[in-house]
Amino acid sequence: MTQQAVINGIRGEVRVNEPMSSHTSWRVGGPADRLFKPADLDDLRAYMAMLPANEPVTWVGLGSNLLVRDGGIRGSVIAMKGQLSKIEMLDNDQVCIEAGVSCAKAARECARAGLVGLEFLAGIPGTVGGALAMNAGAFGGETWEHVVKVTSMDHSGGMHTRQRDEYNVGYRTVKGPEGEWFIAAVFKLKPGDTEASSRAIKALLEKRNSSQPIGEPSCGSVFRNPEGDYSGRLIESVGLKGYCIGDACVSEKHANFIINKGNASAADIETLIQHVQDRVKQECGIHLQHEVRIIGEAC
Repeated sequence: MTQQAVINGIRGEVRVNEPMSSHTSWRVGGPADRLFKPADLDDLRAYMAMLPANEPVTWVGLGSNLLVRDGGIRGSVIAMKGQLSKIEMLDNDQVCIEAGVSCAKAARECARAGLVGLEFLAGIPGTVGGALAMNAGAFGGETWEHVVKVTSMDHSGGMHTRQRDEYNVGYRTVKGPEGEWFIAAVFKLKPGDTEASSRAIKALLEKRNSSQPIGEPSCGSVFRNPEGDYSGRLIESVGLKGYCIGDACVSEKHANFIINKGNASAADIETLIQHVQDRVKQECGIHLQHEVRIIGEAC
């Protein structure tokens, strides 16, 4: 049962014991101690500033690429869906995109402005903040290829501007200053043809819709591709397409997706992830690393 909590000076919405199944694309996850939906950036800074220094904080965008265990999340969850959603076109073919903007919207708006380079974001079912946090990529493109600088926030609500070279970026990994979360990023793009970019985005979406289980609860791709191969191919090669634990099933359409058939628990999904890793390791000698974030406590 959730309820609205009122905190003096905070204008956003605070919910206590909020089920994370309502905030993740897998539709699973136990309760968060508190879930905060800020009214705006100033409200977010005020909330962060009032938190105890030892309060755990978890930021969530659209809830894709995220598995929250059935025991839930301690501390505060910052829910960015619908927040920090501005896109500003700058000089010199640069664009500032806030962390709450969906990747699909970022791709479309840049294309409309005649800027090319972020079309691949249309294939990522998350927010720009999440894409920055994991160097998300699709169809040959990666987020940090285009980053000039970022704005981040620390645990006390302090704001920082950091340059690209302050981060160590690799395949689906980004390491930078501890205890900071992305608020916005400036991307350097190239001038191009709006209609051509829009056609490219449409083609990417058609490819995604034809090859992935769109419309079924999933997190997107579960595993990173090992060098020189594809996780989906390896999983299919060991006969796990369609394999289920409870209502958690390896997709028949794309083996690097695990879908919730309706009543899966987070434990079912996590157990299936481990089973897939074990089988591929045993039969192919390759350890598949999951790119989905697994957080929270087990029951």
